[in-house]
Amino acid sequence: MNKEILKQKEALVSEVEALAKASGSVLIVSYQKMTVAELSELRLTLRKINSKFAVYKNTMVRRATDKLGVNDATLDETLNGPNGFIFTEDALEGSKAVVKFAKKNEKLILKGALQDGKFLSADQVKVLASLPGREQLLSMLASALQGPIRKLAVAVKAVADKPAANA
Repeated sequence: MNKEILKQKEALVSEVEALAKASGSVLIVSYQKMTVAELSELRLTLRKINSKFAVYKNTMVRRATDKLGVNDATLDETLNGPNGFIFTEDALEGSKAVVKFAKKNEKLILKGALQDGKFLSADQVKVLASLPGREQLLSMLASALQGPIRKLAVAVKAVADKPAANA
């Protein structure tokens, strides 16, 4: 093999590896039969959440995942056919955006994801996407804490008002 081509392939593997390391997750999707307009809409949606859609050869991605220490037989099965790779900073937000887009556009098929050095199936990613976001969890926690505090304040006020009424 030509040394120049080999260097280009090594650079491509390094690029995929660096993107995967910098990302919260890498979603693997099949984008066959999608029009250019639909792909542009997907890229626009992803850009809003600081994510990137890219197409790489499956062998290059497989080599990059080997370097990252991800050895999974189901990943090898997933890396067949034309695949697109979505690199997201926030795994939860990225999963939600892709699952929502896939529901709207059935030509985009979610195949799985790489997250925290592990391969997740499409079903696992959909479960992840159904979880509430950070802001929702914080508001749920705040409302859960607010209830007992409010009851305590009402009880203290009732006790404080009672002796004043008797006097």
